[in-house]
Amino acid sequence: MDFRSGSELLALCRQEDCPISQVMRRRECVLGETTPDQIQRRMIRALEIMKQSATTPLRTAQPSMGGLIGGEARLLYQHAAQRQDLCGPMLQRAITYAMAVLEVNASMGLIVAAPTAGSSGVVPALLLSLQDHYGLSDQQLLDGLFNAGAVGYLAMRNATVAGAVGGCQAEVGVAAAMAASAAVELMGGKPEQCLDAASTVLMNMMGLVCDPVGGLVEYPCQSRNAAGVANALVAAELALSGVPQLIPFDEMLAAMYQLGRRLPAELRETALGGCAATPTACTRCVSCG
Repeated sequence: MDFRSGSELLALCRQEDCPISQVMRRRECVLGETTPDQIQRRMIRALEIMKQSATTPLRTAQPSMGGLIGGEARLLYQHAAQRQDLCGPMLQRAITYAMAVLEVNASMGLIVAAPTAGSSGVVPALLLSLQDHYGLSDQQLLDGLFNAGAVGYLAMRNATVAGAVGGCQAEVGVAAAMAASAAVELMGGKPEQCLDAASTVLMNMMGLVCDPVGGLVEYPCQSRNAAGVANALVAAELALSGVPQLIPFDEMLAAMYQLGRRLPAELRETALGGCAATPTACTRCVSCG
């Protein structure tokens, strides 16, 4: 059940007549030399951590170690309670969850890297907001996580998920691609539509740089997780509507990787360019003082 590309993954889905999540489950059992029950328990634990990290900051602000963020998720939660949100209930809840997970991460709390700590808010935010809005079961969310894992695996195998290598497009971009693919499967889409959505995300987030203020995974990382969820929802909506994606996932992933490697060092997690180099950001950077 191994696959090395998106095209091979889709071929397996057609051959076995099953969704991406099932191919990924079988792959993990065979190559990981484990059992379905064992991988199920591990993924249940991951989902539990995701839920906790996405909801704790809604009740209690989680000040970050660097002092740049903390309390944003609670503000969004309170804003929605006043029925003043502009995005609609599902997207508003998704960006709230995404911001919350990054608060937990930046305060040294427990999160699930999906695929990285700096992009850990996107996948749980979208899955949990879908659960809230459509009443999805935890078992369905587990299928979504296995689907997302397949996309993340392909990105790690054939490109990168590291901001230091490919910029934020490789971190939040891949996280959003994972989330979009998972959302399409959960809403009844075909495997081909899942990878179309993932490809659309990478296209729409192409060139996003990694420019953390003070070198900390706090700002603008938190806001970019929220933007990543929005991108994922847009891409999933397009795919489910039947809007075609011209460029296959494998080609878009390769293009993202090539572009990322060409980014100057200042825009790849060194905090020497972009947002990190603005005058205001420099005043908040302890190492620059």
